[in-house]
Amino acid sequence: MSNDHIATSFDEDMTRLEAMFLEMGGIVTAQLKAATRALRKEDRALAKEVVKGDKKLNKIEADLNNLAIKILALRQPFAGDLRKVVITLKSAGHLERIGDLTRNMAQRTNTIAKAEADTGPIDTLIRMSEIVQDMIASIMLAYKMRDTELAIKVRALDQNVDTSHNALFREMLTYMMEDLRNISGCMHVMFMAKNIERMGDNVADIAKEIVYMNTGNWPEGKRTKSDKTSKMIIEHDLA
Repeated sequence: MSNDHIATSFDEDMTRLEAMFLEMGGIVTAQLKAATRALRKEDRALAKEVVKGDKKLNKIEADLNNLAIKILALRQPFAGDLRKVVITLKSAGHLERIGDLTRNMAQRTNTIAKAEADTGPIDTLIRMSEIVQDMIASIMLAYKMRDTELAIKVRALDQNVDTSHNALFREMLTYMMEDLRNISGCMHVMFMAKNIERMGDNVADIAKEIVYMNTGNWPEGKRTKSDKTSKMIIEHDLA
């Protein structure tokens, strides 16, 4: 086999790997958008479609993993190519986890709609989802264009998700204390908010990986985490 043929096959495999990763990003974004729309409209049919759609994402991730292993074993890439294969493999795992969190969000939406539970105001939750959707779209662009500066900006945006999560946590606790009948629906919303907060963490981790993929160096300094919900107590007069 000629060196030219080997080089061509390697390029084709790398192109396929990138395409599969970008496809995963597109699916994740669409799934999160659909799950959010299902919650807003309490659309059980759409929520169930989101749950089913997770299988396609898992299939693509499995194919990507197999291709990455093939490239590492048979092509033996080095330097920048090696970093791209490894980082793509790791980042695909983050996308798969976002898909799992989105599926859980859709399952909770189905439960809320079925029980006709009162969730209270969900505007903050919707905003959290929209921020993460934008983060995913931007990080896919940063990956495709090898844009280090954009990846750094996306990583910093996770603070906005954390800040919104803090606000929603406070809103839900207050709403539940006003009427115990609100507890069931509000608890599901709080779990959804935590899922979205974790999605933001996963996107931020992808951003960190992309910086390393592009430069060979990890971002300087630790990422600022602004999620304060684990320490939050709301005082309430029961008298």
